[in-house]
Amino acid sequence: MDDKEGRFTHWYTGWVLGRPILTIAILSLVIGLLIYQSRNFRIDASTETLLLENDLDLRYAREVYARYGIQDFLLIAFTPKSGDLLDSANLATVTKLRDSLSQLESVESVLTILDVPLLESPPISFKELLKKEIPYLESSRVDKKLAKKELSGSPFYGDLLVSRDAITTAIIVNLKIDPTYSELTSARNALLNKKLDGALSPSEYEEYARLVDEIRTQQISLNKQQHENIEAVRAIMAAHRDSGQLYLGGVSMIADDMITYIKNDLRIFGLGVFLMLVLMLGLFFRSKRWVILPMLCCFLSVIAMLGVLGTFGWDVTVISSNFISLQLIITLAISVHLIVRFREYQLLLPEVDHRTLLSKTIQSKFIPCLFAVLTTIAGFTSLMLSNIKPVIHFGWMMSIGILISLALTFVLFPAAAMLLKKPAPPSQGRLINFSLTAFLGRLTETYGTVILIVTALFTVVTIMGVSKLRVENSFIDYFKQSTEIYQGMKIIDQKLGGTTPLDVIIQFETFEEEKGEDEEFEEFPIEEDFFINSIDGASDDDPGKYWFMDHRLEIIEKVHDYLETRPEIGKVLSLGTLLKIGRQLNNGKSLDSIDMALLYSKLPEEYEELLLSPYVSFEKNEARFTVRIIDSLEGLQRNLLLEEIKHDLVQQLELEESKVTLSGAMVLYNNMLQSLFASQIMTLGVVALALLIMFLFLFRSLKIALIALFPNLLSAGAVLGVMGWLDIPLDMMTITIAAISIGIAVDNTIHYIHRFREEIERDGDYYDSLHRAHNSVGYAMYYTSMIIIVGFSILILSNFWPTIYFGLFTGLAMLIALIASLTLLPQLLVWIKPFNSKNHA
Repeated sequence: MDDKEGRFTHWYTGWVLGRPILTIAILSLVIGLLIYQSRNFRIDASTETLLLENDLDLRYAREVYARYGIQDFLLIAFTPKSGDLLDSANLATVTKLRDSLSQLESVESVLTILDVPLLESPPISFKELLKKEIPYLESSRVDKKLAKKELSGSPFYGDLLVSRDAITTAIIVNLKIDPTYSELTSARNALLNKKLDGALSPSEYEEYARLVDEIRTQQISLNKQQHENIEAVRAIMAAHRDSGQLYLGGVSMIADDMITYIKNDLRIFGLGVFLMLVLMLGLFFRSKRWVILPMLCCFLSVIAMLGVLGTFGWDVTVISSNFISLQLIITLAISVHLIVRFREYQLLLPEVDHRTLLSKTIQSKFIPCLFAVLTTIAGFTSLMLSNIKPVIHFGWMMSIGILISLALTFVLFPAAAMLLKKPAPPSQGRLINFSLTAFLGRLTETYGTVILIVTALFTVVTIMGVSKLRVENSFIDYFKQSTEIYQGMKIIDQKLGGTTPLDVIIQFETFEEEKGEDEEFEEFPIEEDFFINSIDGASDDDPGKYWFMDHRLEIIEKVHDYLETRPEIGKVLSLGTLLKIGRQLNNGKSLDSIDMALLYSKLPEEYEELLLSPYVSFEKNEARFTVRIIDSLEGLQRNLLLEEIKHDLVQQLELEESKVTLSGAMVLYNNMLQSLFASQIMTLGVVALALLIMFLFLFRSLKIALIALFPNLLSAGAVLGVMGWLDIPLDMMTITIAAISIGIAVDNTIHYIHRFREEIERDGDYYDSLHRAHNSVGYAMYYTSMIIIVGFSILILSNFWPTIYFGLFTGLAMLIALIASLTLLPQLLVWIKPFNSKNHA
């Protein structure tokens, strides 16, 4: 031991072991401050948290949202219990729902089958449409049989307001836009665009940081309001469930329910995991102190981390929601290693006093625990390579959380233990004859070559499984089929036009560009030009006066028809929808440019906002197609779908590639997933290099570093391979499995090699060292793994599949890491013999 290490040990034991009450008092003060800061801790599942900040598609999507005035909405699916959908009793239920929902403070408007114009019930002519003589469902002249047929089969209403089987209807609840939040985000987005262009000045950067803080504060308030609003909507629905089935959908509902599920899982299963860990600790160590001390370290480390998150303003998102469980695992592992080492010293040095035992335990385990923590942090560096802030924050959360666990455990554990009496030594026979670790030791000695062969085959199977991995994100698949949210989302998905929104934007050339490129280009005939100019409301400065040219209308209808042929796509709305309705009203004759110009000038404002404004921008000279994807479609490949749509529009419909843009939530989520896949899977090589450097620094041997690296990569690869073989997709909730698996495996590797090196120094015998390591540190590895595997198995009872997957794959990663560390790792050490004749690495 050098002088610096000796001085540190003297200072450490003097304070922590010499003044345990003062140490705990100071620690309590720090924890108290962090508990106060934890009041700012929150979970955020808003769409903003799942987007790439530097994504050019995000910039474009925000422009589209602003241009077309897109607002958030909730969708209620109502299926009457009895009678026809348009029966007076069922229409009365729809009326009551509409009126009650309209009274909510956060609701801008409510759209139902009662509020839309009917054009074929009975059929009205094109002239009647222009005269604005349009009936509604409650109008006396409406034939309800025809209305039912129109509502279910209309190009606009079918699959939007009424299912094709005319059994289910939708109630669309448009939510108010918060003006303060809208102004803040607009100002932030403008500065963000300048930041991405590298043109942000220092003062603007300060303004940008201020806006981000204000938006976060406002978002907290809005999330609370949103939850209260959704609860109010559900309360209104509950009052009418006697009339039929009512299900709620919408992006806001999904985000709010995900937060609710995560919070419930943290509360219910967090307590369940806590109790299971207590039970397992009691079964293994049969001592109250070895239950209370590690669980106290776990509890306080999590509380401290919540305070850190509140201090830095880092929100826990759906991506980082498992950080508490991970911190429990790491803190518990450190504590169990300390307990096992302390009990070993009790048997080896029964005459030594309590303080000396604790001092030797801390000195023995601090270095391996420190490097286990540092290499685990290195394993999480792949998270920081992402372009998504919540993922980057998750990497920082885990890094800081692990350091907190290390520091708190090495302060609280020995200080608290000093206040207790020296415990009775454990049963020596029970330790030495423990079955599994001894069995694996004998297995490794006897069948070492077989272990290497099996590992080689396992590696091949793992690589094959990893090659089968796919990246998908389906919100509906996050919930069990027995849950109400799943059933509601499926009905909306399959009967009311799909779930995930996608925008297809087609850019047209300007009138001048088309005229300049085409020598045979003909303007409107004089009489048509005169006719358009004479239309009431068509002023000379009206940008829509000449916009509806025949070739544009033809392109729009072709694109619309193509999108409707895709089986992955549910409802499609565009100007093409109006063209199809117009053809029906015009005795099967397509509307030409003159008809559309006339319709444009005569169309009532409320119908224009419904049928025209959301789908055409005269200023930008573009047409917008709003598409909803059938999220529950079996075998849906979202990235491939986006690529095929873009390809077909360019190759089959012969549109210029630069004129076709895909936008919306579908594109943004897909970009996020592809980025995560690149940062988590494709950068495993970077993580492997970081681990190799850490192992080199710790063990000062390239051979040992390579030996230590392989089981870690195998453990991470094995979990990913199992996911590939089981066809479980990587999504925003499971994408961090690789980093988690490496973090778990690293701990076992370092502790085993560190102890093996200590044992080999005694006599230089590799097999004797193997068995002594198995019968010492092997216990800690086994206890930690089994406690966590059994403790986290309770998560499979959740209704939230990401929580279930986390419990299963955490257990699988622990099991593979344990087996690899007690078979493959010692066999590699025995086979390669990396320690020299002087018994040093």
